[in-house]
Amino acid sequence: MAMNKAYLTCGRTAESDECLTPRYAVYPIIKYLKAKGFKTILCPFDKDDSFYVRVLKKEGFTVINSHLETKSFFSYTVDDIKNIDCIVSNPPFSCKDAVLEKLYEFSKPFMILLPQNSLQSKRRTQLFINNGLEYLGFDSRICFYTISLESLPKGNHFASGYFCHNVLPEKLIFEHLELVDEPYNIEV
Repeated sequence: MAMNKAYLTCGRTAESDECLTPRYAVYPIIKYLKAKGFKTILCPFDKDDSFYVRVLKKEGFTVINSHLETKSFFSYTVDDIKNIDCIVSNPPFSCKDAVLEKLYEFSKPFMILLPQNSLQSKRRTQLFINNGLEYLGFDSRICFYTISLESLPKGNHFASGYFCHNVLPEKLIFEHLELVDEPYNIEV
């Protein structure tokens, strides 16, 4: 019952809002960003130590990042992001509807990591029908740093993938994910 409750409530609690993405879940998106020729990436839910920020910079992208503690994603305007090529992040799961609506309003390419069950919603489904959706999924579940930044939990009760717009060469892509347990502050 506990596993079922966790699955049914994922993305709806305060605890789910600060789940930090491991490095191994960032590397699979690099080739798609480079294939599109993107140079400047906005990571609107990421502090400086985020693997999105660190890995993307290491891979040669210009990264502009913010976090809800410093600048709310919802305060960005179209003018603020006019020089952004793509928006990439793992947003708070509790406000995924509002995040997706804002992303589609911007009409910018995006790659947003969300629980796979985010496909289940009349509101989101209508967004996807109206605006299109690409999905990058994996053969393993991503584990997130939550309580400890020293190691990842073993296993996860929900699958995650990248919900994308104008990034992937096909609407649906699945890839192998090489799971690595490492401390969050490891050098990239």
